[in-house]
This record gives sequence, C-alpha cells and structure tokens, in this order.
Amino acid sequence: MNKVDPKEFGLHARTVLEQVDEDTIALVMARKSRIIMADGRTILEKVEQIQEVRPKVNVILKTSAPVCSKTIGFLDKAGITIHSLQP
Repeated sequence: MNKVDPKEFGLHARTVLEQVDEDTIALVMARKSRIIMADGRTILEKVEQIQEVRPKVNVILKTSAPVCSKTIGFLDKAGITIHSLQP
C-alpha cells in the first residue's frame, strides 16, 4: 500500500492515508480505544475533505479498534465501509 500525503487534502499531518487501488483511499486508525460517534463525525468530515479534492474516490476506514454499533450504522449510511487493520 502506498502512503498518501494528507496535506494534499487539507488534513492534519498525523492523519494516515493509504492508496488501496486507483479508486480507493483508506483512512487508517491504528489504536486500541473504541471508535464512538464523536470519532465517526470526525471521520466523516475527513472523508468529505478527501472527496472535495478527488470527487470520484471511494474512501474506506481501516482500523484495529472496536467500533460501536451506532457508529457502524452512521458510517454505513454515509457510504464508508469499515475494514479490519491486520496487525
């Protein structure tokens, strides 16, 4: 996987992005604490910033953290799929 510079999208330098394929970018969140709705809203904001620069790109979330069911539904409704980050 190729790293993508988050500054290209106006995101914070600590944001980790990977180019999965030509049409897909992964937002990577490697942490142990649970992803809750507040995190879900932040994720959606980042996805929207990415899609402003590259409108046709599909953005997925790769994480090693558990995701609360409410957040899973929220992200799914926004079209963001969640993938497990392999250790």
